[in-house]
Amino acid sequence: MKRQYLILLILAFIIIPVNTFPRDKNSALKEMKNDKSGKTGIRLFNGHNLDGWYTYIKERGKNSDPLNVFTITKGMIRISGEEFGCITTNDEFENYKLTVKFKWGDQTYSPRTDKARDSGILLHSTGEDGASSGTWMYSIECQIIEGGTGDFIVVGDGSKNYSITSPVAPEKQGSSFAFRTGGNKATINSGRINWSGRDPEWKDVKDFRGRNDIENPVGKWNKIECIVNGNEIHIYLNGVLVNQAFDVKPQKGKIQIQSEGAEIFFKKIIITPL
Repeated sequence: MKRQYLILLILAFIIIPVNTFPRDKNSALKEMKNDKSGKTGIRLFNGHNLDGWYTYIKERGKNSDPLNVFTITKGMIRISGEEFGCITTNDEFENYKLTVKFKWGDQTYSPRTDKARDSGILLHSTGEDGASSGTWMYSIECQIIEGGTGDFIVVGDGSKNYSITSPVAPEKQGSSFAFRTGGNKATINSGRINWSGRDPEWKDVKDFRGRNDIENPVGKWNKIECIVNGNEIHIYLNGVLVNQAFDVKPQKGKIQIQSEGAEIFFKKIIITPL
């Protein structure tokens, strides 16, 4: 009888799914939502405050934001861009779909006053705050920039510990590879892999629009989906696959959202475990 009970107990632990996402008192994982697939999505932004996140600003450090670079307005996160920095999740994540909605504001700041509006989502962020340029953790960036949203950037230490491999077009765009489905594979541990439709004539100027841009104009909402499955990342912009990476290192970490000289708003940040 005891043996049968032990077997049933072991089976129970095997069969019951375990949610590996952390939920301590500082966690962002508080509000639940069912997405269209029936899976459970988790709101990383509750619409009221930055619970579950902390701020980090270059030369100021953690949770010091006297200029109110990061604020909540009308249920949105407003990032002014006035100082370089980021908001960072308290939690680490792996194997998920991250859904984010964003739109650009009008304000821009030095040193990027007349440059393309710039931000980004940093995935698999590990190590120390400010390790990269005194501002960000080492990570794999899903770039958000006018004309280049969906680019990958390896924000690493130059070693193989931070790297991606992508199928790319035969010709580079400047010094960067460009994603192409079915292309030859290229591995980088610094620099970028441009999204598939990036205009070869891209210029770092405010209000830039490429001829194949999928991103909506300034002031209109966009949706980014980052599907992180094992050592792969797939990026969708407004429902279109724009970039893809394999053999991603590392494969888990915190999530950061950048302040990088341009006003930007976020109203939806949902993570769905895979």
